[in-house]
Amino acid sequence: MNVGIVGIGFMGMIHYLAYQKVRGARVAAIATRNRKRLAGDWRGIKGNFGPPGTQMDLSGITPYERWEAMLDDPSIELVDVCLPPQMHPAVAIAALEAGKHVLVEKPMALAVRDARRMMAAARASGRQLMIAHVLPFFAEYAYAYKIIRSGKYGRMLGGHFKRIIADPSWIKDFFDPNTVGGPVVDLHIHDAHFIRLACGMPRAVFSTGRLRGEMVEFFESQFLFDDQQLAVTASGGVIAQQGRSFTHGFEIYLERATLVYDFAVIGDQPTLNIPLTVLGPKAQVLRPKLPEVDAFVAELTEAVGSARRNEPSSLLSAEIALDALQLCDRQTQSVRTGKLVRV
Repeated sequence: MNVGIVGIGFMGMIHYLAYQKVRGARVAAIATRNRKRLAGDWRGIKGNFGPPGTQMDLSGITPYERWEAMLDDPSIELVDVCLPPQMHPAVAIAALEAGKHVLVEKPMALAVRDARRMMAAARASGRQLMIAHVLPFFAEYAYAYKIIRSGKYGRMLGGHFKRIIADPSWIKDFFDPNTVGGPVVDLHIHDAHFIRLACGMPRAVFSTGRLRGEMVEFFESQFLFDDQQLAVTASGGVIAQQGRSFTHGFEIYLERATLVYDFAVIGDQPTLNIPLTVLGPKAQVLRPKLPEVDAFVAELTEAVGSARRNEPSSLLSAEIALDALQLCDRQTQSVRTGKLVRV
């Protein structure tokens, strides 16, 4: 399957590298307005994980300065959109209308109304619209999701999820509501998506926190479900912790066990504070052997398979991605108003 990547920033580079390990797929084209990157000079690319950018050999890959020209290429079957979020709707809709399958890096869009337009375009085109929520492909989260779905330890009673970063000064416009969308939409949406996958859609949210300008800087949220015994919370955002650039993890409470996991980047070093652990019903402390998997390779393998079959992927579902975006929108409303907000 010939893939065209639109946007060569950090995520565009991560996807490009991952496609090299995806069977049955090749990056056939890239589109970027940055002429240096179009020529393979990716040395200015950086992120808060993964390798730094380097000089790339793009032999055999068709370069496009305009993404519109890529859509005119009949050989491109799957368009992978790794642009700033405010550009996702226009490019995704145009690609679908051009008859391409589309994978869009999260967040799906910055506004719920735009996400709905994208879904309408997908239905009209008969092509797959997939949203690249990678978290369920990480081994720890994949294991937790499998355990929840299987009912091995009974039903889920609740849990807490966290995703916190240092101030990302290297991301331009991080707190711009019209460009990146801030910590809730750019960062926490990973956990909102996982909560939606694991628990279904909450009926309401209550969030407290603080704002930086128009955007939520840090928050604590409680998700309220029709099942009042299901107690789920999340925390996320930006705090003064420059020595710990990133941390995420969870505690998931089941009827007969608890799952715990905690990871951080401290002093630029990956630090596994608590490996995935199952606290069993008879005081067992189990450390499951997890597969060594590249989450991005697994995610893109799923996307290519879904496109090839022209069948939806449950993990890359645009419907669930829309629900996650709606949750983020309601959480932001709750922080701003100090009130419980119905979903």
